[in-house]
Amino acid sequence: MMKVSIQVPTCDLSDSDLRQMCQLGVDCIDFTRGSSFPGVKELGYPDLDQLIKLRRRIRSHGMDINRVTLPDISNSFMLEEPGSEIQLDHGSNAIKAFGEAGITLVRQRFAGDVFPYLSEEYTAVHRGGALVRGESIHRNPDKQPPTVEQLNAWWKRFDLVFGKLVPLAEEYNVNLAVHPSDTPHHNTPFGGLGFHRVIDAYPSRNVGLVYCVGTRGEAGGTPLVLDEIYQYGRKDRIFLVHFRNIRGSLATAGAFEEALLDDGHMNMAKILLALHQVGYNGCINPDHITSLDMDRAPHNPSKSGMGWVGWAYSIGYVKALLAALTEFRGGRD
Repeated sequence: MMKVSIQVPTCDLSDSDLRQMCQLGVDCIDFTRGSSFPGVKELGYPDLDQLIKLRRRIRSHGMDINRVTLPDISNSFMLEEPGSEIQLDHGSNAIKAFGEAGITLVRQRFAGDVFPYLSEEYTAVHRGGALVRGESIHRNPDKQPPTVEQLNAWWKRFDLVFGKLVPLAEEYNVNLAVHPSDTPHHNTPFGGLGFHRVIDAYPSRNVGLVYCVGTRGEAGGTPLVLDEIYQYGRKDRIFLVHFRNIRGSLATAGAFEEALLDDGHMNMAKILLALHQVGYNGCINPDHITSLDMDRAPHNPSKSGMGWVGWAYSIGYVKALLAALTEFRGGRD
């Protein structure tokens, strides 16, 4: 049965934040920054005792940790700069700590998997003044995409990382995932072809995707998203779903804008149904929450910076879709 998770950029969550998540019906928490965990600043990887305390605290509010993030693989590592190899050691130790703490889904970030100079970001105004991110293709004559040789060198470093992390993930019962390149410009490493490359090169059941509906929609809309869900979902390689709607796509309009879940061009109910049809039972995670008026007000009480009005809308929408799906299936969970 699919659950609902919420993204947070910090481990410094107040009791009020955790109560709010529980009240909204959140099942799990996803931690988006590898640098946020206790111990990373001092050791380079999370402290196991502190991880266990954090998980116990979250579970005391009726939730659990779903996805965490490993320490980043930086540009210095990808360029083989001296001293950067220690980053691989930190990632290895992080997998061990997360596995021993009973946390079973990790994401590894890689520098260089996006080409931000190929588009221009702007803020768009949607329904009632909601503020959203938009991007349009913008050719920069001073910055060119990587050459074939440069991309091959990038993948060589990627393989060095996964060659070490995948056996550890299997040993510690941890699923190791990559997220699509966002923005999904042509030839970005974690685009459609990159997915094939990762899955083909690493047939382990512990290797898969944080499948971002919004990011892949930016590349080709609902048809592309459905195709990829059927392909990777049937192989049980989708470990987490980022659930976000958009208007337009790079393929159709040369631009896109993020949107509220009921206000974009993609059919989110059809996408959720496709996930059910391939047997997906992980978390649905609304992401890139739209900036709404009350979350921008001076009296917003959230010390952690959580936009609770936007989150309440998104979580409620997802839970309603899940309830409708259960009814559609005859009340079976």
